Amino acid sequence: MANDDALITARYKALEGVLDERQRRLYAAAEAKVLGHGGAKRVWNATGVARGSILAGLKELEQVRQEQQEPTNEQRRIRRPGAGRKTLLERDPTIRIALERLVEPMTVGDPETPLRWTCKSLMHLSRELQSQGYTISHVSVGALLKEMGYGLQGNRKTLEGKGHPDRNAQFEFINQKAEAALLAGQPVISVDTKKKELVGQFKNGGKEWRPEGDPEKVNVYDFVDKELGRANPYGVYDLANNTAWVSVGTDHDTASFAVSTIQRWWHSMGKSAYPEAKELMIMADGGGSNGSRVRLWKLELQRFADEENLTIRVSHFPPGTSKWNKIEHRLFSHISMNWRGRPLVSHEVIVNLIAATTTRKGLKVRAELDSNLYQKGIKVSDQAFSTIRIDRDDFHGEWNYVISPNTM
Repeated sequence: MANDDALITARYKALEGVLDERQRRLYAAAEAKVLGHGGAKRVWNATGVARGSILAGLKELEQVRQEQQEPTNEQRRIRRPGAGRKTLLERDPTIRIALERLVEPMTVGDPETPLRWTCKSLMHLSRELQSQGYTISHVSVGALLKEMGYGLQGNRKTLEGKGHPDRNAQFEFINQKAEAALLAGQPVISVDTKKKELVGQFKNGGKEWRPEGDPEKVNVYDFVDKELGRANPYGVYDLANNTAWVSVGTDHDTASFAVSTIQRWWHSMGKSAYPEAKELMIMADGGGSNGSRVRLWKLELQRFADEENLTIRVSHFPPGTSKWNKIEHRLFSHISMNWRGRPLVSHEVIVNLIAATTTRKGLKVRAELDSNLYQKGIKVSDQAFSTIRIDRDDFHGEWNYVISPNTM
């Protein structure tokens, strides 16, 4: 307690010479209020301010609290209007132009700036301005950038590039064929490969509720674990039933793996849901393992059609439009949300997290590990390709085609 009183004395002595009578009274009252019962006496002993003045100050503080008066800017002002140090822009307006030329050279027509191809940190910017004769620190550069309306910004994916001239027409074609198939009671599926994932104690984006101060510990570096490798989730989404199948591959993402996943879905879910099905419609991206130009994709679909005696209609989305594929926002986005913030420590964990994914609209997902090996770089000869019973549509036959079973 003696030490506390000594601190009160020291603080009061430091301020006594710059405070007027009312300010000394309010300061002593504030100290007494913080100390609580007996505080007025202790402050009186430590500062010499009369107890009556301290008690009066306490009443003033209480009155202000009850009235909850918020002082205006004019009441807060100490200096006269216009007084104080001028801002950087007021002292030298040319610094704005110089800084803009460094931060965004293309907007002011100066592609030859020395910082054109370097990291635009506050340190680099201040050093470059200093070399041009300006006296400014990196802290002042940050304050000036904020004053000029700049802020730290990341990249945002909004530019889709030049679209195919028949892009909308292809969307309409796909929609027309899908609606016709659904009305006829035939299955329509959307397929794609989800982003490959590192398996092991690696950081996974997002946050998950955990005890305060106890975050999940993960590896510092994202080097592939040679034993666990990567996981390749390939998904099949059934539009009519809002159900999905995901095979988690441990080998290469090839056309054989893609069609094998579709066939697994058919045996596990599709055949029982559509016992009278004669045709299966597949909506797929234009690239990747199920790409429109991949010969092995079509050859594997022919094998599938022959084994299941099923006609297969395929429609690919135009280049650069994969985000419109139904599976992206009806399945994959929900999987990512379900496992956010959780290290994918094993293939079994990945399978379980995928299978546990659901939505308020009743999405049901089944998942299975596919540990089969799928050879990369398989070439399909012209002779083998000629065995495919493929009928291409008149409208963009490279995107829209039907593969019929050879048993017909």
